[in-house]
Amino acid sequence: MQKSFTDQMAREITINFPPKRIISIVPSQTELLFDLGLDQEIIGLTKFCIHPIDKFAKRIKVGGTKKLNIDLIKDLKPDLIIGNKEENTQSDIEELAEDFPVWMSDIFTLEDAIKTIAEVGALVDREPEAAYLNHLISAGFNDLKTLALQYGIDKKVAYLIWRKPYMVAGKNTYIDDILLINGMTNVIKQDRYPSVTLEELKALNCELILLSSEPYPFGEKHMQEIKEAIPNAKIILVDGEMFSWYGSRLVKAVQYFFEFQKQLY
Repeated sequence: MQKSFTDQMAREITINFPPKRIISIVPSQTELLFDLGLDQEIIGLTKFCIHPIDKFAKRIKVGGTKKLNIDLIKDLKPDLIIGNKEENTQSDIEELAEDFPVWMSDIFTLEDAIKTIAEVGALVDREPEAAYLNHLISAGFNDLKTLALQYGIDKKVAYLIWRKPYMVAGKNTYIDDILLINGMTNVIKQDRYPSVTLEELKALNCELILLSSEPYPFGEKHMQEIKEAIPNAKIILVDGEMFSWYGSRLVKAVQYFFEFQKQLY
């Protein structure tokens, strides 16, 4: 049976429904697909789609999110490719879309992520499973919002994703929304992921600097480097997957943020 869907970039695709040969080119969405029970249907994923690790090991790797192996993907003859506007390269997507149905997400907020889970569930014939995940995520994050208000968490924060140059998560990012839900106000007012110097960061008077584990693997030595430049800020190493992966990872993120908020009281 053929069925049409509109993706989050307002592109209409028609697929053989339900799809039997899926390639996922975004790590958080790959994890979602496995958690929706599509063990047999996923035939390819990227080298960054590491969760769950046992599934990752058994699948064909089709390159990285930004640099896909187009020829290999064509050889695999997928009946559906699932990507994301921010994480994938426009030229790759346009080339693949000439031959295959490519469904794209475009996510800026937790609400967008919940909508994506529902839409992917419909796309792959797993609507009840997607609805259950969304129930857990919505309930958990509503509790987190309540707790942040209850404990009066109100921290001015900067979230670093890269070094040399230092880059931060700004406005109009999914990370910015996750910070806000947990009682943190982003001191970065520019959109997306601007570069900053430590001097500029110091001038913003942030109380809290979060160093992400990905895409740059910040560690203890980097904490010291930043502490010397910005002595008045509290610096915490954080799990980047919890702040930036949408999809079923959000179920695990709820517990992570319950514990994380305790550091902010």
